[in-house]
Amino acid sequence: MPDDSARSLSAIALVCTLKPSPAPSSSELMAEHVCEQLRSHGVTTETLRCVDYSILPGVESDMGAGDDWPKIRERVLAADILLLSTPIWLGHPSSITQRVLERLDAELSTTDDAGRPIMYGRVALVSVVGNEDGAHKVFADCAQGLNDVGFSFAAQANTYWTGEAMQKKDYRDLDQVPEPVAKTTASAARNAVHLAGLLKVQKYPANP
Repeated sequence: MPDDSARSLSAIALVCTLKPSPAPSSSELMAEHVCEQLRSHGVTTETLRCVDYSILPGVESDMGAGDDWPKIRERVLAADILLLSTPIWLGHPSSITQRVLERLDAELSTTDDAGRPIMYGRVALVSVVGNEDGAHKVFADCAQGLNDVGFSFAAQANTYWTGEAMQKKDYRDLDQVPEPVAKTTASAARNAVHLAGLLKVQKYPANP
């Protein structure tokens, strides 16, 4: 049953696969599984595959002509929950993920009327897929950056799947999501909804 506190909540999933649409993407499938759980709690969701947009390098909210980040930024600002979904490449988040984090860095200097960073009150989730170990490290990289710019994290705010090392099986190739992964995805989504509902009712204190 949807939670009453979540009925007005919204979420956006930024999928940071390196594969342009319509190529199949494990990162997008994992994001959809998280979004399914969010919707089960009454949250409205949308998904955006970042590689399909021109996100220019830089640390400003608008890098000028040809930059698609400003319209993505508007959608992030309109959401209560941000899901960052990334593959593991060479033991790190994808280059697209890093680009998104660098563009979000601009929000450190953007504040609301109470002097709070503009991302205060928004909750972040991270989902990770890959064929090698490193999911915890990738989550740590993403969480540090997102928290720095003002996002909050609920308990156990990430879910991940990593396949056997040096093999080619992807998350999207699974016949069924392993039960521990499914339970972790459900828990991460449920906790994010809970925290987002609380922060929507009671904001962080104003900065002096």
